[in-house]
Amino acid sequence: MTRKNTICLWYEGGAVEAANFYAKTFPDSTVGTIHRAPGDYPDGKQGDVLLVEFTVAGIPCIGLNGGPQFKHSEAFSFQIATDDQAETDRLWNAIVGNGGQESVCGWCKDRWGLSWQITPRVVIEAMADPDRAVAKRVFDAVMTMGKIDVAAIEAARRGVKS
Repeated sequence: MTRKNTICLWYEGGAVEAANFYAKTFPDSTVGTIHRAPGDYPDGKQGDVLLVEFTVAGIPCIGLNGGPQFKHSEAFSFQIATDDQAETDRLWNAIVGNGGQESVCGWCKDRWGLSWQITPRVVIEAMADPDRAVAKRVFDAVMTMGKIDVAAIEAARRGVKS
């Protein structure tokens, strides 16, 4: 049955490679049906992979090998909530180490240009703290980081200078 809402991600090519990477990297991720083009199209030929159905961390997606016309931007990202430093490190390092690039405040890009926010739950919880001084300290700490350092966030939350 076709879902009512599925995220469609445009790739220059390599949608299957990206889907396979996501499936091996993120929990609750799989690669589904691969659809081949029934005829030639502007950036491909009949039989080329046109679409791949996949799931990333429980979110249904379609990867479209649409060509070079459109690029990913930070206007869309996946935010992955992590439970600890080990999970944060594993996911961040997998993305960056597979041809991706580091950014700031827990953001990075994969080799296909898709943006990811690898965000420890402690950041999310602390930013929502009713004590706005706690939220501000954590915010200020996050603003100095690339990959999030959980120990530094917990110290900022407690008001301890690191």
